[in-house]
Amino acid sequence: MKVAFHTLGCKVNQYESEALAERFREKGHEIVGENEFADVYIINTCSVTSLADRKSRQYIRRMKRVSPESVIVVTGCYSQVAPDEVAAIEGVNIVTGTNEKSRLPEYIDAYMAGCGSVTAGDTAVRKQIIAVKERKDLLDYDEMGIITSMESRTRAYIKVQEGCDRFCSYCIIPYARGTVRSRAPQDVLHEARALVEKGFKELILTGINTALYGTEAGFAEKYPECAHKPGIESVISIINGIEGDFRIRLSSLEPTVINVEYVKGLFKYEKLCHHLHLALQSGSNRIIELMNRNYTREEYLEIVNTLKEFDPNYGISTDIIAGFPGESEEDFRESIDMIYEAEFCKVHAFNYSKRPGTAAAYIKGHLPPDVKSRRTAALIKAGAEASEHFFMKNAGTVRRVLFEEFDVDNNEFIGYTDNYIRVYAAGGSGKPYICNEFCDVKLLAPYKDGMKGE
Repeated sequence: MKVAFHTLGCKVNQYESEALAERFREKGHEIVGENEFADVYIINTCSVTSLADRKSRQYIRRMKRVSPESVIVVTGCYSQVAPDEVAAIEGVNIVTGTNEKSRLPEYIDAYMAGCGSVTAGDTAVRKQIIAVKERKDLLDYDEMGIITSMESRTRAYIKVQEGCDRFCSYCIIPYARGTVRSRAPQDVLHEARALVEKGFKELILTGINTALYGTEAGFAEKYPECAHKPGIESVISIINGIEGDFRIRLSSLEPTVINVEYVKGLFKYEKLCHHLHLALQSGSNRIIELMNRNYTREEYLEIVNTLKEFDPNYGISTDIIAGFPGESEEDFRESIDMIYEAEFCKVHAFNYSKRPGTAAAYIKGHLPPDVKSRRTAALIKAGAEASEHFFMKNAGTVRRVLFEEFDVDNNEFIGYTDNYIRVYAAGGSGKPYICNEFCDVKLLAPYKDGMKGE
């Protein structure tokens, strides 16, 4: 059987699709490209924005036209929060929620065997399968098995945590992913060791709200080896002890969870990259409060300054939302100012997207699309200028780079520093092939979307 995956959204979704692909391979099935002919198309959906929902629907319809007899499976956040809407899309055969992904092979086998089929005249018609639990029932971590292969041959994601209980007023994810559940530390360790043995040089720890790892009731009693370390530090300490030349990167930490003391506790792990993705969302204290994010811009900057004191060139990337309901020009200007003040290495800017069922959907003062688009463009411009300034600060320094690819057309090796700068270094005759290798590189000057290196 040929199986294709189409994955939208976050790194957690990407990880879960990789895990599922490995399970299908183990069962003897062939994984093909998402635009190729397949017997089964699995769409792993996102629901962070209305655009993500629309992209999911478009792909479902397109692939049904490509292969009318194929089985269409829709899973992920969109199907969790709107299962009836997804099930009503013509051609959808199986709908599962976020905590049922590990059982997809079973659901597909059941569907193809005709379980639950009904008879229409003389023709047996398979009955649509819908397996979506309510949020209150999303209580257990859905273990999808150990991954030992990834599309990338240098960097590998390890999912360590599921769910969120912070309920930021704009965010649908707590409803889509459920309450906080953490992966068993021995499973994390097993997967990390397997990936290092396979030759991966960077392990990226990811989750829905990674900083909440191990904070659910009963976790410390169940796993006493994690009780002495707060949150994600307990996992980092385990992986940091694995022998081998590799590094650890955190996909993100939420300032709604961490503080200065939490961050200081991470500095002792020598394999941990000097880079954090720390979602700001707004530089205005008034808007931060409306977003139900429990910190102030001053507390956020205190974390930033602590990181910069440890390493002046510590890389900090962020997310910022433009046009949150009620955001004034003054509020917006504070977000712009924050970009320069925090010296971000990368800024991801987004239009606010109204999500039905969230508290922000009912706040007065929703802004017109043109205002949101103008502000997003200004955030992107400021972010590019901040990145340029960060690159200039790094010029002349030497950082360790993990090279991932070789661009034949431009004769360049391409990789990332530990502090998240994309580096381009000249290849050429007589130079060793250094992909999936660490190299000390002198950073020269801004170049393309990163820096030229030597």
